[in-house]
Amino acid sequence: MLACTYQIRSFQLSDYVGVTELLEDVLSEACYEETMKAFARQLSWDSELIMVAEEDGRVVGVIVGTIDNHNGYYYRIAVSKAYRRRGIGKALIESLRTRFVLRKVRRIMVNVDVHNEVVLPLYESVGYQENDFSHTPHRLKIVAG
Repeated sequence: MLACTYQIRSFQLSDYVGVTELLEDVLSEACYEETMKAFARQLSWDSELIMVAEEDGRVVGVIVGTIDNHNGYYYRIAVSKAYRRRGIGKALIESLRTRFVLRKVRRIMVNVDVHNEVVLPLYESVGYQENDFSHTPHRLKIVAG
């Protein structure tokens, strides 16, 4: 078992290149394009809802959240392929959950789109259930603009 040598922390401007490279590496082209637009909007609105996992000075994971209509949403999560199955995704989810709780959101939801259905089992593994998944046609402001 590999030792836990990563840290979860708030996004910093110096992480921008590392985050964009990670997203480009692990997301499909269509998902990357959509995610970068939403990422930029969320950065301009509230960068405290973007968390990164860092190991040895390198960004190895990122989670982008947003608050929309008083609800907290997990928008996108990505972990470098070489760093998966080490608890990084769960740690990112938990750190953002803590931020949502501190912001006193009404409810915490997982935004579901065609790009992130594959990670729903990760959210289920930390306790989120079908009724926590937002499949509604309502598009988040960070996506719709």
